[in-house]
Amino acid sequence: MKSRTAAVLVALCAAAALTACGDDEPAPKGEQVPVTATDTSCEVTTTLFTPGTVTFTVTNRGQQATGVYLYGREGTTFTKVVAEVADVPAGRTGDLRAQLETGTYEVACKPGRQGDGMRTRITVSDDGTVASAAAETAYDRALTIELSGDTLTGVDGLIAEPGEKLALKVANKTAGARTLYVLNPEGKRVAELKAEPNGTAETVVTLGAAGNWTLKVKGDGVASLSKRLLVR
Repeated sequence: MKSRTAAVLVALCAAAALTACGDDEPAPKGEQVPVTATDTSCEVTTTLFTPGTVTFTVTNRGQQATGVYLYGREGTTFTKVVAEVADVPAGRTGDLRAQLETGTYEVACKPGRQGDGMRTRITVSDDGTVASAAAETAYDRALTIELSGDTLTGVDGLIAEPGEKLALKVANKTAGARTLYVLNPEGKRVAELKAEPNGTAETVVTLGAAGNWTLKVKGDGVASLSKRLLVR
């Protein structure tokens, strides 16, 4: 295991169930973000954060124990361990807590604590935008979704593979702000992109389990739109 540097403030809680770190009083957890780990996927509810304390609540739905790690960038790769949950048993939940500064990180789920794991890139930004996230992230395929009036185009007939990384770009051609939500087959939110009027937003999403994924667009005062994304 790599040593942690003094410049990174890390609060770590490695437990088989939801627990708090500290001898007497539980430390404040700040923002809580669900993470679903399986033997083949690592799904983080959101990939956009503001600086501060974040608790990743990791639920292991796989068949074996998993380690979950938060990596920071070292040079051109993400190899610096910022925080970790060393062992979350199958069917149990553990907390990974860290102080996030602006920049990009990777959340990795490692069944059996082997290999590089399944990774999800996250972005920490002061202004809440993800304009540069896709440019820094390796991906398998780029996809542009255009919002115009009451239509959503760019995904009709698309079939993806489990584990595929999609660089999603939302181009909002409407006069109101719109938010695109990416939902996994269980209906849980994996990512969200907010595009201002006549603006764009970008991120990279890792498609985990096979099944019918959903792209849903919402905005104030308008009916929501949905498109199916088949992963098989």
